[in-house]
Parts: sequence; structure tokens; C-alpha cells
Amino acid sequence: MTQPRKTLIDLNQTSYYHCIARCVRRAFLCGEDAFSGKNYEHRKDWVIERLSLLADTFAIDVASYAVMSNHYHLVLRVDIEKAEQWSESNVIRRWKRLYKIPLIVNRYLKGNASPALTQMAQELITEWRQRLTDISWFMRCLNEYLARKANLEDQCTGRFWEGRFKSQALLDEAAVVTAMAYVDLNPIRANLASTPEDSDYTSVKQRVRSKDKGSSSRNVKLMKLTQSSNATHRHGFNVTETDYLELVEYSGRAIRCDKRGYIPSNHPPILERLNLEPDGFLELIQRDDNIAGLRAVGSPSALTHLLDSLDQRFIKGVGISNRLYSS
Repeated sequence: MTQPRKTLIDLNQTSYYHCIARCVRRAFLCGEDAFSGKNYEHRKDWVIERLSLLADTFAIDVASYAVMSNHYHLVLRVDIEKAEQWSESNVIRRWKRLYKIPLIVNRYLKGNASPALTQMAQELITEWRQRLTDISWFMRCLNEYLARKANLEDQCTGRFWEGRFKSQALLDEAAVVTAMAYVDLNPIRANLASTPEDSDYTSVKQRVRSKDKGSSSRNVKLMKLTQSSNATHRHGFNVTETDYLELVEYSGRAIRCDKRGYIPSNHPPILERLNLEPDGFLELIQRDDNIAGLRAVGSPSALTHLLDSLDQRFIKGVGISNRLYSS
């Protein structure tokens, strides 16, 4: 049964979410359409450019992304504390990047607004501050922009996306890292790349490329991965970027060789630190039915807590969770 968005995205449960949006009828509207012969690869650059703007505007961090021919994946982290520290002028400046500022707020900024108009302006600014921490508004600003631009190019009207974006709660550190790796490995699973660093339009390629100081390509502002307790975000996790890249490489290598459950002798220690079973991890990222079909990913105890908060008895994904996490 379809669930309302307010129950799917609950920041009291977690700040991390895996979001997916797919083109209408799964058409290749961002890639090369073999049926029509048209190539829409340039639209992937639109996604990256817009995502870069939104990541720099919202109090929402992008942990990983992958832009495919007919869909895209994002792993996002909401940072409410960051937005609460913004001044009113900072909120207005950020909102102005996306929408036109109404006359009421302009008069308020000039200091010649009446008390009633001042109150209205302050209420608007408060509303904008809340929206800048809202995943639904983040996705709206991304999808609506892309749909309008694509329809203008095609000189047509109608839907570009098949529906509202799908979201998946990531309930703990291991779930976040697993989802990030799953997202970054999408081109490899689709046989579009042979290595993570060759996977175009993915965050893993950007993380690898960022080590090259000569790179001048426009990048999305990505969530930092660190092992330093002083630099770790309150909602962060203790994983270095090197560890994460090793994990993606290990996972990709296992998929390309089609050796389900194969664990090299030098496998990255991150699996042990996150209390993940290697076989269960490989099973999850190699699922044919797509992990996006799961409402939430997390340890058995985290899923039980989520069920209690929702007053439900069952949630899809309990079985794989038991196999994913070490006892």
C-alpha cells in the first residue's frame, strides 16, 4: 500500500535517505535511444549541474549519486542543525538562487516595511529555512527543472518522470555505506563501465578524480568521509574515503567476475568494522530486484525500532537484514 511521504521521510528515525527518480515509461530520455536513434547524453550534464547548485544551496549533503540513461540515484543526508545556524540574509540569498524573492521580503530587507509586512516576511523566511532542509523540495527543484528543460528541447509537453521520486530510509552506518556502494556501482551492473573510476556521472568517479589536482570539471559538493572524530559530522560515520573506495573496488571486482560471495584475502577491513557479513553484503548489492524496492535498510534492531514507531508488524527487507549483519 502506498505510504504518505511524511511517514517515509522521518528525520527522527534517520538523516540519511536513498532517493530514486525514473523517466516515464523507463524511456532513455537521458541516454541514447536505440529505437529513435537520438542521443540525449548531454542531459546527464544537466543533472550534474543542477545537483551541484542544489547541494550548495540546501542544507542537504549528497553522499553519493549515479546518473543513468533512464533514472538516477542519490544518497542524501539532511543537516537541520546547519540550516538553523543560517542568518535570515543567508536564507534569502540561498532561496533567491532558485526562486524570485517577493516584494514583501525586499521591503523588509530595506527596512521600510510595516509591522504587519515585517511579520509576513519573517514567516516566509522561516518557511524557506524549513524547505531548504526538506528532501521533497530538493527533489522537486531537481526534477521539475529537468522536466521543463527537456520538454523545451523536445518541443513537447507532458510527463518526463514516471511519478514522484522513491525514497528509502537508511537506518544506520552500515546501511548508508551499503547504499552508497550500490549507487556508485550502477554503471558496472549495467555493463556500462568496467571499473569504478571509469563509471561516468557517479560520485565514486568524482571522489577518485578529486585526487587529481589538475581536474577542472564541475563537481557536486559531496559529503566528506573522515575517520577523525574532530571532523566527523554529528550524523556522520567513521569511514575514510580510502576505505570507501576500496570497498567499492572490492564490490565491483566481485560483480564483474561473477563470483558471488568471493572474498579476496586482502578484503577491506571496513566490512568487519561495520559488522557486515561479506556474503550478505554482496547479495544485497547484486539483487536483481533492486534494493530500492526496500522501504528501509538497517540492522534487525533498527528495523524493529522503525516498525514500533510506525505501529506496523512487517516491513520488507527483514530477511536480507538478518543475512547482512553479523550477530
